[in-house]
Amino acid sequence: MHIKKGDTIKILAGKDRNKTGKVLHVDTKTSKVTVEGCNMAKKHMRPKNQGEKGEVILIPRPIDISNVAIVCGNCKKTARIQYRADGKSKVRACAKCEAAL
Repeated sequence: MHIKKGDTIKILAGKDRNKTGKVLHVDTKTSKVTVEGCNMAKKHMRPKNQGEKGEVILIPRPIDISNVAIVCGNCKKTARIQYRADGKSKVRACAKCEAAL
């Protein structure tokens, strides 16, 4: 997968289109990413202890990886990722400005 945890991405489709956020979790089996503050869903929590009240919390739900694009930290635009070999290691780079990600 070309997107990793901690990357800044932009959502291309869905109800949160054009929002940017940080990747919290990447699921490689289902090809989905969870983005901070995007695709929020309400979850009803039961009270844990006696005397407490239940509550409704907002949690981020996964988005398909085809609906997001990585944002380059250098040029601040959405771009594809290209891989370069620097010595013995592979480095991800922006396809537009060729800066390392």
